[in-house]
Amino acid sequence: MLERRPREDGTEVTFVLPREDPPGPVSVVGDFNDWQPGAHTLEPRKDGKRAVTVALPGGTTQSFRYLAAGDYWFNDESTDDCDGANSRLHT
Repeated sequence: MLERRPREDGTEVTFVLPREDPPGPVSVVGDFNDWQPGAHTLEPRKDGKRAVTVALPGGTTQSFRYLAAGDYWFNDESTDDCDGANSRLHT
């Protein structure tokens, strides 16, 4: 699930997943972090989920995926659209 908050210079996007599904550490990787695993790892929240927030520039399209333990890649079903195997969002 994605939570978006407009900013003066773009959009703040929070990537949200259930705390234990999939199990183990999960990071969001994409255009905004040069596809570097671990650069944006989801952390536990008080609401029982885990999340990470990334500030993105406005007027761009960003491709991304989640990477979980065991080299398990998956997409976010709440995105704007897909680009091949990747999820995409528009800021």
